[in-house]
Amino acid sequence: MLKKFIGDRHFYRRVILLMLPILAQNGITQFVNMLDNLMVGRVGQAAMTGVSVANQLIFVFNLCIFGAVSGAGIFGAQFAGKGDENGLRHTLRFKVLVTTAISIIAIVAFSIFDSELITLYLKGEGTAETAALSLKEGISYLKIMLIGLIPAALVQCFASTLREKGRTVPPMVAGIAAVLVNLCLNYVLIFGHLGAPRLGVAGAAIATVISRFVELGVVLVWTIATRQRNRFIIGLFSSLKIPMSLVRSIISKGLPLMANETLWATGVAMTGGCYSTIGLDVVAANNIMQTFFNVFSVAFMAVGAAIGIIIGQTLGAGKKKEAKETSLKLIAFSIFVSIIVSIVFAVCAEFIPNFYNIPPEVRHMATRLMQICALVMPLDAFTHATYFTLRSGGEAMITIIFDSGFMWAVSVPAAFILTRFTSLGILPVYGICQGLNILKCCVGAYFVKKGKWIKTIVD
Repeated sequence: MLKKFIGDRHFYRRVILLMLPILAQNGITQFVNMLDNLMVGRVGQAAMTGVSVANQLIFVFNLCIFGAVSGAGIFGAQFAGKGDENGLRHTLRFKVLVTTAISIIAIVAFSIFDSELITLYLKGEGTAETAALSLKEGISYLKIMLIGLIPAALVQCFASTLREKGRTVPPMVAGIAAVLVNLCLNYVLIFGHLGAPRLGVAGAAIATVISRFVELGVVLVWTIATRQRNRFIIGLFSSLKIPMSLVRSIISKGLPLMANETLWATGVAMTGGCYSTIGLDVVAANNIMQTFFNVFSVAFMAVGAAIGIIIGQTLGAGKKKEAKETSLKLIAFSIFVSIIVSIVFAVCAEFIPNFYNIPPEVRHMATRLMQICALVMPLDAFTHATYFTLRSGGEAMITIIFDSGFMWAVSVPAAFILTRFTSLGILPVYGICQGLNILKCCVGAYFVKKGKWIKTIVD
């Protein structure tokens, strides 16, 4: 029985070698995002609230880009598994064209409706002065961040293609370079050190945008310099032509996945909006919780990314039985990692809010939210690993039902009902909503066991 869920030394060596660069890159990125959040938090609660709301909107954009890249990435991983560089080139070209179009649409939409969108999160209990200042800070931050949307999207395109080839170190190096630039510029621009003007949240946005261009530059330079090993880059933009048969296949498999990511992200934004109706303090506490959840969750998130690559390559090579056996071991490994991390997270939650310039009641709320989050982290790890497993075979409908379908059928209605029609505080509301993921785990286990996702989708 245990052999179904535990691999041998060679198995874990392969997984760890694949996930470590992803873990390092994401870990450093989230660590610097955490420091960014702490620096903004030192400016004041209104600044942190405004930036938090603006980042909720950018989060929806990032998930749209992730969905578009992931849809084509299913094909990219399987092309890489069979050694088809031309197919990989076509999938990268598709990623670039689609994500650029999405970025332009997002820039226009956020530019026109910035005030209306941010105000949606500022309707809870709190003073009108705090809400107005939070709105001003959020708009200032968002307008600058729009400049970095296209380079951020292109980074995902090239970095994901390199990972599909199994080359995870170059995106890691690019990510490290970006976060170091971001960290240094945050220190200088937010607080006005080294003779620079004190720009507050605008300085944080400028630092982030510059870091996006640095990351894109490093990825592009390395890929072009090693084009004999990464032949998919040769002739990438000599033509915009993509075989229509592949376009139809990517759209049929990838468009639903992009829709899924968009629906899931908007669902997360909706639940955050529901929580915010309890009070403006909740927005600040929820921002702290989410920031540090992102830091502590990088370990099992990296396992999920490794699952997508390993299972995709295995299916591309036509090894369907091995793909199913491997998926069970990877899911079990992800849960094991999350249990260890959740214990550390729960302990650290007692001290983390003390670094913020916020009232004591907000600190207490943030601590308890983080501890609830730590308690259910193994559920998040299971659902995350299950999502990448189901997605690896391009079974779009099952993925949508499991992921965004559950979000909109269960999580969003639960948050709406509990915040609108009960007098419960944020802690029991959040605990109930997170606990509902037990149902999602049951749905995911059923789909994985059924095995409809085990498909080879490239010729």
